[in-house]
Amino acid sequence: MRRRTLLATGLAAGLPALPAMAQGVPPGSGPKRVHALSLLGEPALPADFTHFPWVNPDAPKGGEVAQTALGSFDSLHPFILRGTAATGLGRLYDTLLVGASDEANTAYGHLAGVIELPGDNRSVTFELREGARWHDGRPITAEDVAWTFRTLMEKGHPRYRNYYGDVAGAEAEGERRVTFRFRTDGNRELPQILGQFPILPKHWWEGRDFAQPSLEVPLGSGPYRLERFEAGRSVVFRRVPDYWGRDLPTMRGTRNVDVVRYEYFRDATVAFEAFKAGGVDFRQENIARSWATLYDFPAVQRGQVKRDELKHELPAGMQAFIMNLRRPLFADARTREAMTLAFDFEWMNKNLFYDSYARTTSYFANSDFASRGLPEGRELAILEGFRDKLPARLFTEPFRVPVTDGSGNNRDNTRRALELLREAGWVIRDRRMVNAQGQPLSFEILLSDATFERLALPYVQSLQRLGVEARVRTIDLAQYQVRVENFDYDMTLDSFGQSLHPGNEQRDYWSSAKADQPGSQNTIGIKNPVVDALVELVVAAPDGEELIARTRALDRVLLWGQYVVPHYHSRVFRIAWWDRFGRPARNPRYDIGFEAWWIDPARDAALASARRSPA
Repeated sequence: MRRRTLLATGLAAGLPALPAMAQGVPPGSGPKRVHALSLLGEPALPADFTHFPWVNPDAPKGGEVAQTALGSFDSLHPFILRGTAATGLGRLYDTLLVGASDEANTAYGHLAGVIELPGDNRSVTFELREGARWHDGRPITAEDVAWTFRTLMEKGHPRYRNYYGDVAGAEAEGERRVTFRFRTDGNRELPQILGQFPILPKHWWEGRDFAQPSLEVPLGSGPYRLERFEAGRSVVFRRVPDYWGRDLPTMRGTRNVDVVRYEYFRDATVAFEAFKAGGVDFRQENIARSWATLYDFPAVQRGQVKRDELKHELPAGMQAFIMNLRRPLFADARTREAMTLAFDFEWMNKNLFYDSYARTTSYFANSDFASRGLPEGRELAILEGFRDKLPARLFTEPFRVPVTDGSGNNRDNTRRALELLREAGWVIRDRRMVNAQGQPLSFEILLSDATFERLALPYVQSLQRLGVEARVRTIDLAQYQVRVENFDYDMTLDSFGQSLHPGNEQRDYWSSAKADQPGSQNTIGIKNPVVDALVELVVAAPDGEELIARTRALDRVLLWGQYVVPHYHSRVFRIAWWDRFGRPARNPRYDIGFEAWWIDPARDAALASARRSPA
């Protein structure tokens, strides 16, 4: 992704051109040496590709871009649970593979020039490119890769142990060859996801405590260095002009801006004002009301600020108010279902969101993995094995989220919610919902962003009609992070993002083993043996069709567990920017693609001149 053409991936490493390869090899066959991995079919690009097709390979370099970050930071060490790391630190590091933003579940060799897959599917070997080096000039070695993996597993954030739990270990076999060995031959995703973790310099970390947060500027090998920072306020990255991978096909045409600066704001409203004033250059807008009402300021009217909505094909996952099952008041599924019945999405979409959202009805929304209708075929066969442990309704009723007419009169759902609460042992006394001991159904909705109060407060009003005492508390991001990592909340807002190939991350989201592990993403606290079994089936799915059936079964069980109050999702990226950029002719299917933009000298000069002129 750089300006000059380089030889194909395999040739750049001094190796013969390699065949494209779908992930995995037939059992009993010999090892295969490939340039890319794909979980669904064959990679689209051959070994001799020169750049991704959606980038401009001759994009000019230069300029400076300011972007927004919210909250604060107190660490430059993003690989551990402690501390709040600065935004953008991924720019400092290389990974073995780089995902293709235009292909589903495909990754191409980056730091690794060759991927070797054995016939037994019990390991993967990566051969590093000759010439790969750290910013201090020392070569990146296989021992750096193996050491990084071991350190992340032993001392890093719990997510690494969760995600790579089926990897038995990593071993350097020479200067540029590293092998990862697996505990199983049934986890098809492992070779590809091992290409995702950032490689760290073993020699730099010697004598430093990896387990402690730090504001020491780290050593990296990636396209940018961290030039300067002001703790909690700003962080500045500068492009490395002699970056070792600048001409690789995975890099060419991207990382075109010389300086990337993140300015921190405690408040989203202040951050928007900074964008309006020209202090921030690019903005992704996630609030429908803001998109509809706030982008009519003078710079937009004069054409100096541009806007666009980019359609994408990403799975939406699940954003929701989640109920903490570690709290006794949410132990009963009927109580949890009542909480969902009180949420009037149609009214909110009409009155708050300008009808711009679609209701989320699946943990894998906007994808083929979402369950639908009644279970049938292979999905039904999977679920039959757990019939005695599942709600009978799962087999006889399609799961549906509650629907209203949008008038704000939610009587039918309120009536049904009251019935469920009575069945769960709650009664109304003095207009309050209480249990047999007289304890009220009372809880706190914990938020980290005041923006979501617009969503939470109408919900609280609906709950009050049921006699439920709910209150909203918004705290700063640092406090929020600590409380969430320690599961200290009744209800909060969370989002479970999904990839184009569900796999190992499902363990961290839903499995019993993660429910009591601080820092895990099982924020709901699910401990369900059926969910555990289905997660393992998803991870071990042998092919695409079986993955769809198994994931739909998991989705259906999660939905009928009534663990969350589903929100909504958008099928577009909303973006706004000051008109100083050049853009590729098209966007990738699964990303905004901002890293492939560049500063256009003519536009930049025209904008600067217009800003100097009287309005």
